[in-house]
Amino acid sequence: MHGAQSKRDLAMELQAQLPILRPSIHTRRANLTVKFQDLYGFTVEGNVDDVNVLNEVREKVRQQGRVWWALEASKGANWYLQPQVSSLSEGIVLKSSLKISALANAMTLKKLIRKGIPPVLRPKVWFSLSGAAKKKSTVPESYYNDLTKAVEGKVTPATRQIDHDLPRTFPGHPWLDTPQGHAALRRVLVGYSFRDSDVGYCQGLNYVAALLLLVMKTEEDAFWMLAVLLENVLVNDCYTNNLSGCHVEQRVFKDLLSKKCPRIAAHLEALEFDVSLVTTEWFLCLFAKSLPSETTLRVWDVLFYEGAKVLFHAALAIFKMKEEDLLLAHQVGDVINIIQRTTHHLFDPDELLTVAFNKIGFMTTNTISKQRKKQEPEVMKELDERLRRLNSLREDDR
Repeated sequence: MHGAQSKRDLAMELQAQLPILRPSIHTRRANLTVKFQDLYGFTVEGNVDDVNVLNEVREKVRQQGRVWWALEASKGANWYLQPQVSSLSEGIVLKSSLKISALANAMTLKKLIRKGIPPVLRPKVWFSLSGAAKKKSTVPESYYNDLTKAVEGKVTPATRQIDHDLPRTFPGHPWLDTPQGHAALRRVLVGYSFRDSDVGYCQGLNYVAALLLLVMKTEEDAFWMLAVLLENVLVNDCYTNNLSGCHVEQRVFKDLLSKKCPRIAAHLEALEFDVSLVTTEWFLCLFAKSLPSETTLRVWDVLFYEGAKVLFHAALAIFKMKEEDLLLAHQVGDVINIIQRTTHHLFDPDELLTVAFNKIGFMTTNTISKQRKKQEPEVMKELDERLRRLNSLREDDR
């Protein structure tokens, strides 16, 4: 993998240095759809306006990178670890002995992360701030290698589903859709399926792990990022057999949509449109299948620092951004088309995150946790009833 990895890293570095994505003059004149590769190797399809947006975004990334490098030079390479902030928390939890400068660092860090972590620093910053480094430090250094060797050749329902999903995970990607890419992704997913048998493997995790592989440089770091994501960042039971956690998240989202975007919620209810038709994939794949990769990773920058509430912010923002269009929709299909067109062309992460954090209103992890507890009993009741009906049908078939 390391040979393929180094080539992939070199290609990404060279691509990051390209100043402009230039469509041909014929394309500019005709305003035709163009295809090009983004920073992480995904083929992007859009019009010339989308290309211009991406050029502007790339320039913002370079400017933001200069800010990060200046801080690295003045405060030290790991300056962002100094505040000892409580990762994934609402506020900053400071030890009494820490000085005001630590609080200033923490406030600076939160703002910087919302503006985006430079791609070259992402692996290091994610690994430290998410808690993955701490989680890895609690086990022997050989843990990942020992695990992958121990489970090699074992066949389970999880491994069979993983093998089925590998070719369907970002098909056409220049590294992921190769024997080497499939093998690396398989080792990460199979390894985790044995680490946590309650989760095992759930469809959707393949897209999450694939994107983690592209960002984190190594399989082992991608594995630990997946572990901290499922064990600490996201709500429990999101990926278990009955997806109870995901069902709870959908109910919480519907409730938040009614509070934060009441006109949209009322209109969609009148159309008998269930928002989970589009949002379930967002929460299971963490937008990896829905948003352009560079926008998804900007959401993940905040996710790994502030926690799962960010998913609600981003999901609400997508609806909020298209409020007027959605209010004019008269068919369920129209709603789906509006949402899918919006996510497909959201090449400017700042457009999404500005709405998410400035126009949705304040939400705390504590508030969302209370909503989850409120919704859990009803979800479990529905799932139990569904299971009883299924068992009854099976008995009748006998």
